[in-house]
Amino acid sequence: MSGDARTAAESTGPAAPANEGADGEPRASRRPKSPKELLRLAPWLRPHRGALIVAGTCLVASVGLQLAFPAAVSWLLDAAFQRHDGALLDRVALLLVGLFALMGVVNFIQVYYLSATAERVIARLRDRVFSHLVNLSAGFFTERRSGDLTSRLSADLAVLQSVLNNQLAEIARQLLFLVGGLVLLTLTHTQLMLTTLAVVPVVVGSAVLFARRLRRASTGVQDRVAQAMGMAQEAFGQIRTVQSFNREGVEASRYSRLMHDVVDAAIVRARIRAMLFGVVGFIAFGGVTAVLWEGGRMVLAGQLTPGSLVSFLLYAVFIAAAVSTLASLFGSYQEAIGAAQRVFEILATTPAVPEPAAPLRLAKPVRGAVRLDRVSFRYADDLPEVLTDVSLDIAPGEVVALVGPSGAGKTTVASLLPRFWDVTGGAITVDGVDVRALSFADLRGAIGMVPQEPALFSGTVRENIAYARPAESAHPATDEDVRAAARAAHALEFIERLPQGFDTLVGERGVKLSGGQRQRIAIARVFLKNPAIVVLDEATSSLDSESERLVEEAMGDLLRNRSTLIIAHRLSTVRRANRVVALDRGRVVESGGHDELLAAEGLFARLYRTQFAGSGAGGE
Repeated sequence: MSGDARTAAESTGPAAPANEGADGEPRASRRPKSPKELLRLAPWLRPHRGALIVAGTCLVASVGLQLAFPAAVSWLLDAAFQRHDGALLDRVALLLVGLFALMGVVNFIQVYYLSATAERVIARLRDRVFSHLVNLSAGFFTERRSGDLTSRLSADLAVLQSVLNNQLAEIARQLLFLVGGLVLLTLTHTQLMLTTLAVVPVVVGSAVLFARRLRRASTGVQDRVAQAMGMAQEAFGQIRTVQSFNREGVEASRYSRLMHDVVDAAIVRARIRAMLFGVVGFIAFGGVTAVLWEGGRMVLAGQLTPGSLVSFLLYAVFIAAAVSTLASLFGSYQEAIGAAQRVFEILATTPAVPEPAAPLRLAKPVRGAVRLDRVSFRYADDLPEVLTDVSLDIAPGEVVALVGPSGAGKTTVASLLPRFWDVTGGAITVDGVDVRALSFADLRGAIGMVPQEPALFSGTVRENIAYARPAESAHPATDEDVRAAARAAHALEFIERLPQGFDTLVGERGVKLSGGQRQRIAIARVFLKNPAIVVLDEATSSLDSESERLVEEAMGDLLRNRSTLIIAHRLSTVRRANRVVALDRGRVVESGGHDELLAAEGLFARLYRTQFAGSGAGGE
């Protein structure tokens, strides 16, 4: 969140986003978890229906072959113990070998096609979730920990991958065993089947009894894992701050407490799952015992052959095992429902700052005329206005500096221009076109931003500069383009002194480079982009004097013939501006030349003299 947003939030308390409750939990996550959540995967599976039909056919064939096994065993036993027919025994044995061989082939085909489909579907889903996330508005990310979002990309999608990869197939397999076994038992052993059927309602009732508690417990585990990941990622991202304040032990304790919460929630889930598994298993195999007892009495009475009894018992075991396996899979199924809901919550989130359905186009070349017309803005309905009735014009090629105390609204203006947020009143135009009528590509393609803390990626120097025109773009940067941009940004000299020059890895967030070096690479990136409008958001406020001098030289070249908005912290940097605009409490209070405002003895003069008296002006 920008400095302005933080100032407003601190004064009134944070606001929950539109789809969250007061405690920050997404409202959608509080509605009951429905099995229908998994049906939302159907559109993602539809392009692979051919492979799924093959896998499903092989699954049915595999179950059919396994259900034929008890009948073959019955023939084998009766051939050995009743008929004493060695030739028949050999034929049945060969039949079983062939049966197992065929079963191995269809199992291979089923597992291969299903696994390959699951990998492709989850990869597409991951791509879609990530693509959707990076296109959401800035406000979405100010209200959520990045660790929670990466948890949905990793842990939750891994759960769905496991479901698609084997659990759905296993559920289908066990249901086929259950239905097929019941049908075959009904056709062959009606009397014993009645005993078996008496067990089924009790098993189903037990599963339903535990369902709701297990579902809640599974979702609770996922939420706590996401919370722990968010805390860890935050600590890693601020590792220097953690270490400089000797907070390693405190952060480790925080993570340990969160992991204890995860373990406690997981143990509760395990207890419920174990109770479900134990109760259902006891009832199912207790039913098998009852069937064994009744079948044994029928053999003694001459109503069944030993082979028929064994085949019946195998079918009964198949049924009992199917019920028991379904019960054990039930917990994973509930976990998958929660994971699906968390993933599709992300995909259902709409950007707070949407692109227009039929965007207008900026005329080329872009002149760079910027106008803020009576602009007002607040970060949330329950927060005070950060900007009120602000009007400002930047002519093509003009350099305008925006100054003011901390919390005045300077950084907010810089965020509204590229539509990271939308104005709540008034309008902003570029070359006479309302920015809300432009596509993001057109608008943001015309604007280059150099922030106070430049955002470098963990690749090479070359990749960071070429980020403005990557290989996938319409006009990818050549090595000479990158070199020319580095030269223009006064960065070539230090880059050539690096161990691998342009191919030197800069580390996460550019940690291997100094602040001035990072800033000059950020300026080189904007040179390469060649925008008509440049926004400098306190680009030298955190630099030492020598680095500031080099960056100032680079900025002097960058601003030539470009419309520029300078968010000024060090007021010495505003001397290059054609005009200075002073903001205070979200309103324009002064506007004019540098010397003119100094002579006016207003806000700018007070800030200027206070800063150069040595006490500092504060920043956002």
